[in-house]
Amino acid sequence: MTGGRERGGRIVIVGAGQAGYQSAAFLRERGHAGPLTLIGDEGVLAYERPPLSKAYLTGEVGEEQLWLRPETFYTRRAIERVTGSVVALERAARRVRLGDGRVYGYDHLVMATGARARTPAVPGAGLRGVHTLRTLADAAALKTQLARAGRVVVVGAGFVGLEFAAAARQSGCQVTVLEARGRPLARTASAPVAAHVARLHEAHGSRLLFGQDIVRFHDGGGGRVAAVELAGGRRLPADLVLAGVGATPCTAPAEAAGLRVEDGIVTDSWLLTSDPHISAIGDCALFPHPRAGTRLRVESVQNAVGHARLVADRLTGTIRTYDDLPWLWSTQFSTTLQIAGLGHRHDDELVLGQDPDAFSVLLFRNGALTAVESVNRAADHMAARRLLAGNIPLGRLEAAAPGFTLHGHLTARTSHPTSRPVPAAA
Repeated sequence: MTGGRERGGRIVIVGAGQAGYQSAAFLRERGHAGPLTLIGDEGVLAYERPPLSKAYLTGEVGEEQLWLRPETFYTRRAIERVTGSVVALERAARRVRLGDGRVYGYDHLVMATGARARTPAVPGAGLRGVHTLRTLADAAALKTQLARAGRVVVVGAGFVGLEFAAAARQSGCQVTVLEARGRPLARTASAPVAAHVARLHEAHGSRLLFGQDIVRFHDGGGGRVAAVELAGGRRLPADLVLAGVGATPCTAPAEAAGLRVEDGIVTDSWLLTSDPHISAIGDCALFPHPRAGTRLRVESVQNAVGHARLVADRLTGTIRTYDDLPWLWSTQFSTTLQIAGLGHRHDDELVLGQDPDAFSVLLFRNGALTAVESVNRAADHMAARRLLAGNIPLGRLEAAAPGFTLHGHLTARTSHPTSRPVPAAA
């Protein structure tokens, strides 16, 4: 393996979001003394993305509170910030070319290009009033629109769509959520959590329609959306539409340069691409995750920070593979959902807790715990992260025993790591 110690070399990071910023910060923290350039195309300081679909829209968080670090942070650490779009990777010469012709040479390149929001491939998707939500500019436009919108249609019941739907209801809008699948969070959460989320939104006055495909956005005159047409011909009036139908990794320069690209820039376990002088991290990286047994592309703050830390370690002399535990969270109305681990291939589940508004779902595969989803149970989430990150075993029979708690199991196993669990009574 190459791409190791680069203490005095020039490092260029393409992408100035969470992963890119964090790479630069970790590199300086770990002693990289060479030139360090951070290239981003938004023209703003690196910022937190999670609040964009939540607290920022409702006015609880202002723009200045989103910045990860002030301008002085970069100046004091000699991190060169460049605004521009990379249009070419010239691998033989080890340099990147920007759209305005500027060229930056590198000894090692970190691709942290992130992902872009998908737009529904139907007529009318370009009408004014049809939005996606990925960037600060997207969120600022939506925030302005929410202040005067009456009827909002959200296409897609994933995390972004549901978080935006909650913010829209809190802003006083009539909200309809459309989902092509049979339930919300179909690809990211269990059936018990999905059912709770559906009840939550309906209790707050939103309408959720499942198994619905859209075929067109209708122009109400002047190029502005007025309705969403569903398969079958039904039309839903809309002053504002959010298309929350996922994201596509930004891979065009990497693909054009001949790097291996599938659903993301393909890397090895050290986050090196098919070019040993180029790493890929964050939302754009398709990497082998030992906890999944396959390559994954993970869109989360945790993953962006973990990737950045690993690459900074490698470039300053500490070599390891990536095995960080995935975790994420979502806030909708006053409810917080936290997920630890990878539960997408689970074959069994167990609900902990009798409160319909505060419970955890334990997900198992082949009898072993793989993930925990917690609704308004932060203590369960923190215990689950320690259990899963530490590979502390927990079987379904143990979890189903009367009086079982995740924290109690964690305490017993860490206090007496060699003790064996007592089987639950038949």
